[in-house]
Amino acid sequence: MFERNYSVLEKLVKEKAVIIPVSRHRKPDGSFDLEKNLQVWNRALAQLEQIPLWEGGAPGYDPAAAPLQPQPSLAFIPGQGVGEGPRGVVLVAHGGGFRSRTGCEGFHVAYDFARRGFHTAILTYRLQPYTRYDALHDMQRAIRVLRARKAQLGLSGKVAAMGFSAGGMLCGNCATHFDQGDASAADCVEREPCRPDAVVVCYGAFAFTAFPGGLFGRLANPFVRDAQEQYFMAPEANVTPGTPPCFIWQTNSDDARHAFALASALSAAGVEFELHCFPQGAHGLALADGSNDLGMDIPHVAHWAGLCAEWLEEHGI
Repeated sequence: MFERNYSVLEKLVKEKAVIIPVSRHRKPDGSFDLEKNLQVWNRALAQLEQIPLWEGGAPGYDPAAAPLQPQPSLAFIPGQGVGEGPRGVVLVAHGGGFRSRTGCEGFHVAYDFARRGFHTAILTYRLQPYTRYDALHDMQRAIRVLRARKAQLGLSGKVAAMGFSAGGMLCGNCATHFDQGDASAADCVEREPCRPDAVVVCYGAFAFTAFPGGLFGRLANPFVRDAQEQYFMAPEANVTPGTPPCFIWQTNSDDARHAFALASALSAAGVEFELHCFPQGAHGLALADGSNDLGMDIPHVAHWAGLCAEWLEEHGI
């Protein structure tokens, strides 16, 4: 089951079907072309067999509020050459500022890690006008779904959450806000724990609590509604000894102190982490192999994926 997804994804990646060069991000009037962005993602996603996160529809989902947002879902991609026996899975969450979807951070990354032998799953989570809490609930639910379906999908139950930019922020939230499931729930999915076994934060450690004024005091936090939500959504403010191990990478263009803030909190709590800050490149590189909206191919930064694959293997994914 889902075997066809790998070959379909391979075709989409080779055709660069979800790449939108930055020169085509905006309309003639200079505004961001959100409609085109979401349509590109939706066309590609429709070619993959999907698993809805909620069989009866997500709580609060309103197609009239955001017509180009489908129901939150997973597209499971079987890993190649994994051999016999159950394996873990890498849940991949794209970025886009909780407003849009960066295709290379979902489709291309899921394909790359599936090609490396990891089962992967592309997450389509809710964007604005839905809230950060809705997006977080989507990722938490996705982790539960993967565990509830582990026998069907050939999984061990171990889930690594990997996210980029906004998706990386979601991963940090899942690493610091989780539960062990509700054993009495009528919905069998809700009986599963939502704590990831490992977390990969890809240029998503935005420490707006450690640096309340934002980047160098010039940028207010655009991702939250008030101070209470800012604190709740700041991974560095919510790390505990129960936080799962983390792999963190970013380029210094994002201000490396944001990654340091999360790493410092992890270190203080005794949580294992690996941190890489690259001097070259910019936000939004994905695999840094040229297949991104920026068209940037930076071999040194591209090493992150191989390093991460080794790290995931060491953590039994």
